Amino acid sequence: MARRQQGAPGKEARHAAILSALGTDPTVRISALATRFGVSAETVRRDIETLSAAGAVRRTYGGASVTHPGVQPDLSAREATGGAARALIGAAAAALVEAGAVTMVDAGSTTTAFARALAARGTRATLLTNGLTVALAAGEGPGLRVLMAPGDLYPAERALYGPETDAFLRRFSADLAVIGASGLTAEGPSDAESRAAWVKRAMIARAPRRMLLLTAEKFGHAYLERVAELVSLTDLVTDSPPPPTLAAALGRAGVQIHVATGERDRAGT
Repeated sequence: MARRQQGAPGKEARHAAILSALGTDPTVRISALATRFGVSAETVRRDIETLSAAGAVRRTYGGASVTHPGVQPDLSAREATGGAARALIGAAAAALVEAGAVTMVDAGSTTTAFARALAARGTRATLLTNGLTVALAAGEGPGLRVLMAPGDLYPAERALYGPETDAFLRRFSADLAVIGASGLTAEGPSDAESRAAWVKRAMIARAPRRMLLLTAEKFGHAYLERVAELVSLTDLVTDSPPPPTLAAALGRAGVQIHVATGERDRAGT
């Protein structure tokens, strides 16, 4: 079995790089990626097969392409890749939450990382969420009060959606809304799931501070339904700086960009 060349990126880094490359080009070639990473074509082929099985890319002859805008991997598949980046983002976002804050958090893999980090910090706050994994992660924190929204269960996302969810959220006023998204462009965050988009809108309508948590490979991707315009956000927490065009659009919209480094975002610091 061929060994990875010294200095070549590991599997998780390669997966993130493949997704990032698809943010600027709708197709990528195995041969070009193998040269770029300094690994064998077979290694890249296995990477693409893994990402394809997770629903993150579509396999093509000799490479991979972007998925359809109405399709994204389910929660379990998303949790299987990019865990380190989500943990960094979650920790950085948790460090921005003030003690006592009422925080609305939507369902998702990165928002679950945020809830886990908030619990680990020992932050005292109230969380309202429609996400089962978010609620369970937050429940580990003794200082966190967790209110679970009602609604129709969607097992693939381990979340609750529907009119009852929306009505519940609109009963409360919050200090902060923390949401994820399938993609982000200069037009705003978007999501492959319409039911999720409605919940995100309900949350950002109830809070003066509205924070988007997003891994860098989602930059430049537009999915089925736009959640809101960029001006509806106040903060973006990510693991890598956005590309120049998107960064400029975020600046014009007044969105503060926080790039997670891990240095100042540990629990208790």
